[in-house]
Amino acid sequence: MGQLEAPSPPGRAPTLRPGAERLDLSVADVRQLFNAMDPAPFRERDLDPNAEAFIVEWARETRADVPLELAVQVTRGPVDAGDEAMLAIAVHEHFARGAASERRRLARLFRTGRASLVIGVAFVAVAIFVGDWLGQWIASKRYARLVEDSLVIGAWVALWRPLEIFLYDWWPIRAEARLLDRLAAMDVRVTGVAGAI
Repeated sequence: MGQLEAPSPPGRAPTLRPGAERLDLSVADVRQLFNAMDPAPFRERDLDPNAEAFIVEWARETRADVPLELAVQVTRGPVDAGDEAMLAIAVHEHFARGAASERRRLARLFRTGRASLVIGVAFVAVAIFVGDWLGQWIASKRYARLVEDSLVIGAWVALWRPLEIFLYDWWPIRAEARLLDRLAAMDVRVTGVAGAI
């Protein structure tokens, strides 16, 4: 896909916004940043998976309160006047679609969590009722305590999935959506070998 450089060290060309974190990419042609298999027009086309992964991993390592900037240097051929606008729109739309997709995923997860919680609580109630009822019938048997404890343990295990969703699973998805929002808002500029557009 062309050479991908790490974020620029201090002392290189200034960022568009003071305090912004800048990622410098070097490619032979702007079109290398797009997925070649996607037939959509460039402004609607997905980014190349390698370029997207590189940009997202870089952004993940930046502070969450710092604006981001992408600077693309085209090393071969002239840079068209519309390349910067086209790339900015494509990058913004790509990451905005990604953020929206993560939010839909989060909404689906919460729907699953709510349904799992209702099922789990209903199962706990039934298990406690059945345990009490069986306990009366087999109170004199040596295995009575084992049956009651097994039902109680099974009831609490039924709550494992909703608890996992509401305690642990949701926040990494929300963090990913916020990261993609930051990428969708970042400044994008394109320069050619002869200088900036």
